[in-house]
Amino acid sequence: MDLVLRRLAAVGPFFAVPYGTQPPGEGFRPLSELYGPRLEPYVAEVGRRIGSGPGRVAASTAQFGLAARLWSIGLGCAALGGRVPDLGADRVWWRLPGAGSLELWLPEPGRGELPAEALGETVLGNLAALDARLRERYGVSPKVLRGNAASGLVGAVRVLVDRVPGGPAVSLAARLLAEDGPLGGAGTFIHEEGLGVAFVRRSCCLYYKVPGGGLCGDCVLRTG
Repeated sequence: MDLVLRRLAAVGPFFAVPYGTQPPGEGFRPLSELYGPRLEPYVAEVGRRIGSGPGRVAASTAQFGLAARLWSIGLGCAALGGRVPDLGADRVWWRLPGAGSLELWLPEPGRGELPAEALGETVLGNLAALDARLRERYGVSPKVLRGNAASGLVGAVRVLVDRVPGGPAVSLAARLLAEDGPLGGAGTFIHEEGLGVAFVRRSCCLYYKVPGGGLCGDCVLRTG
């Protein structure tokens, strides 16, 4: 896993994650704590940074960003090494720096590593705890949160097929997004060799409500 994570860091900064027995600085706490009393301050900070205020749009944006990071780490490891680190909410740690996006750290990622086929279970299991809180506190619909998770996965696929052997990443994503998969119904996923990836989701992440936000490339509103 050490070698895989070092290779993954070369894909790009969104895929890089520090790891080891000691965190790379102060302030890191398990993601499970973010999903508790620290959630509202974090969503409020996201809302401040994007200019939406601390409501539903900020909550959706916060979940989307975290989902994209988890998929990038997990799918990248699966594509490069055929294994994934345990990305459960108690196994991934976070901190929010004064500037920039949420930072993650993996303590001892080789301990409890999983087969590539467990990617969906470990990422979606993590997100399930976050999604439950966002639905309860901010009223973000399950359809939006599910679509965000799917879009984050496809975003990771798009980068990986351009920079590393893309077959495993595409196959894993296709199974997760299939109608009978855990993200079935979130959107239409197409991959054609040499042409790349296309995805149209069946929900909107709400980012168009951010001042100057516009529509994402896979937004359902583009086809409405």
